[in-house]
Amino acid sequence: MRKVILSMNITLDGFMGGPRGELDWHFNYWNGEMSRYTCEQLAKADTILLGRVTYDAMVSYWPLLTNDLSLPREDIVFAGMMNHYVKIVFSRTLKKTTWYNARIAKGHVGKIIMKLKAQPGKDMMIYGSGSIASAVMRLGMVDELVLWIHPVLLGKGKPLFRKWQDKMALTLINTETFCSGVMVAYYRVDRSYNATEAS
Repeated sequence: MRKVILSMNITLDGFMGGPRGELDWHFNYWNGEMSRYTCEQLAKADTILLGRVTYDAMVSYWPLLTNDLSLPREDIVFAGMMNHYVKIVFSRTLKKTTWYNARIAKGHVGKIIMKLKAQPGKDMMIYGSGSIASAVMRLGMVDELVLWIHPVLLGKGKPLFRKWQDKMALTLINTETFCSGVMVAYYRVDRSYNATEAS
């Protein structure tokens, strides 16, 4: 069965965005080695799950980069994957999509994810999309977490984890540290522990 992998930039104090969803705190830390790592990560998937807000931001950005030869090779490769992969957009208000291979998913998130997981193919990635990330975690449908932990303290903002996730058990698979000070912690969700706690 295909896995759902949540990849998220977070601060050291656990926020995925500032009080108004600001993401400027992580731009200065991004570098070439991080681009190469995320490229390797995305190559293991073939589908991207998005909320409407993240879709709106990405559709105005990634299509412009595919043929920009001034960019580093890894950025062009990543943009190519983003533009050609299947994109599932969860939205109650979006009427149509303009991004290649993007389609709107309406209905119960859990049922849609279960159908997608049962289909043949590679893994599915969630980038950003805080509302979808929270919904999928709450439903216990995330298989792995890739946390890009930045050496930043915001003090307040939009937290990745909520109270209902206090007892989620994770097994550390791998870590990677970059010269920018960012560390990636790669976790697998421990299903047996979570099933025991829920019973």
